Amino acid sequence: MFSWSASRSELVGLDIGTSSVKAIQLRRARNSYRLIELGMARIHPETIVDGMIMDAGTVSRAIRQLFEENNIGVKDIAVSVSGHSVIIKKIKVPKMKKSELREGIAWEAEQHIPYSMQDVNLDFQILGGAGPGEGEMDVLLVAVKKDAMNDYLAVISAAGLRAAVVDVDAFALENAFEISEKVKPDEVVALVNIGAAVTTINVLRGGVSAFTRDSALGGNRHTEALQKSLGLSFEQAEALKTGGSVEGHDFAEARSVLEMVNGELAGEIGRSCEFYRSTVQGDAIHRVVLSGGCALLSGLSSYLSKTLDLPVEIANPFREITADPKKFDPEYLAFTAPQMMVAVGLALRDPEDDAT
Repeated sequence: MFSWSASRSELVGLDIGTSSVKAIQLRRARNSYRLIELGMARIHPETIVDGMIMDAGTVSRAIRQLFEENNIGVKDIAVSVSGHSVIIKKIKVPKMKKSELREGIAWEAEQHIPYSMQDVNLDFQILGGAGPGEGEMDVLLVAVKKDAMNDYLAVISAAGLRAAVVDVDAFALENAFEISEKVKPDEVVALVNIGAAVTTINVLRGGVSAFTRDSALGGNRHTEALQKSLGLSFEQAEALKTGGSVEGHDFAEARSVLEMVNGELAGEIGRSCEFYRSTVQGDAIHRVVLSGGCALLSGLSSYLSKTLDLPVEIANPFREITADPKKFDPEYLAFTAPQMMVAVGLALRDPEDDAT
């Protein structure tokens, strides 16, 4: 979304999440991509809260460690933000040239964004030119609060890197999805990325974003519920959630607690899908593509499919990306693929791109 011009040959997709920092470097070869570097570093769950960086030093150190341990030498990165500091709205504006809209976007945004224009960074994408005789066109408006963005830029700079692109999670998901699957012109797909603290939903209609929403409900809710119900520490609850064993407790005991939270997630996703259907008449969602750290939770995808009455599949952004099996274990790539969706989408970005 927000680009700073730079003369560079490559950039790295850097996904700064609530529970981990992930980096992906890709290289384009004609019409395909090759995986060059990949890495993940865990961070303490209280380091980033509600999308706000609470401990900048810890985040910077995690980023430096990630780049050093994985021998990533590229210094230009693409990063994304999500949560309540991001507002995405589809609006209609009078038909005009892109250059004219860029000059007047702040005035248009004032009517839709509940913040002072001095406090946000703005960008937009024209979704389609107005037809003959039409006086308006559809525009996707994006606003990110400057204080949140500046916090991310500061930790990146402290890690010795430079942000060439700042995107939003919803559009990074879209980028990754588009290279991993052929999108049918009439298909409506809900991309659902369940992270530790935020669930991002991006509904694509014919490959174009038609509805986006961030919900403050994620995988940490499973962990918190296990802690409360079974009297576990955070680390014990995390282990049990992912199928591990904890002294005195087994996964069967955790199942009912996890299913309760799965019900909350299903309700949140279902309400978003229903809101989309109510705003775009006659458009049924055909399938859900699930990503994020929670995507591989035992039984979640089948539970969502049954509850939402929709096909639910697990995302694999590496499907069309070649990787040297001597360097990257295929089983590890398959396991981490859903968690890498945002990072892959960011690695596909270019500073000279228009808004995604």
